Amino acid sequence: MPKEKDGSEKKAPRGRAVKDKWRSKVWYKVRAPPMFQGVELGDTPAIESETLIGRVLEVAMNELSGTGDPSTSHIKLKFRISSVGDDKVALTRFVGHELTSDYIRRLARRKRSKIDISFPVTTKDGVVIVTKHVAVSEHHLQTRLRALLRQKLKKLTEEEAAKRTGAEMVRDMLNGEVAKAVTNGLRQLYPLKKIDIRASEVRGEIPEAPPPVAVPAEPPSPPVEPAPPEATAS
Repeated sequence: MPKEKDGSEKKAPRGRAVKDKWRSKVWYKVRAPPMFQGVELGDTPAIESETLIGRVLEVAMNELSGTGDPSTSHIKLKFRISSVGDDKVALTRFVGHELTSDYIRRLARRKRSKIDISFPVTTKDGVVIVTKHVAVSEHHLQTRLRALLRQKLKKLTEEEAAKRTGAEMVRDMLNGEVAKAVTNGLRQLYPLKKIDIRASEVRGEIPEAPPPVAVPAEPPSPPVEPAPPEATAS
């Protein structure tokens, strides 16, 4: 046992009960919203379920689909926890997406001209989504042409959003349909090499699609009784 300078034995400090905060945490399953089929996003720990509300999780699109398709690994989806049930399952809402910086750098290679533009659009069910675009040209673009391309790109994207509900806009942003429609619309002005929606931010909640209306089945027709046999003359 260690000793003090005067030679007396040094007393060991009294032990203190240290609460292991990690052991006291509970694990909760996190699920995507119905527009993503409610798939499981993973597990997250918390001491109190209330502390999970507002937490944002990022998931690569290929992980969400479960296909492992590398062509969508650069798309990062963002989900914010909105509620936690007694069954220790946390529900989320989609709040936006972002393309990885490596993917953006590969688009804007040397000698290519890049246009960045950001603006909000409104879907036909009133959802506001801020879309952030990146457009790439193989050649240098003059200032006037850049301005015209920005104006046209904005108008085309607003038109595409007005045709869709919030859920449909999210779906077609992620699968590339919106970018494809904008690219085709810009061809008459200038054939750009590539257009991508590099990020989005959903302001508010996206209404879920209502369940299909059940059509009542028609009552079965009564059975047709066979006609009685005709009497024969004797």
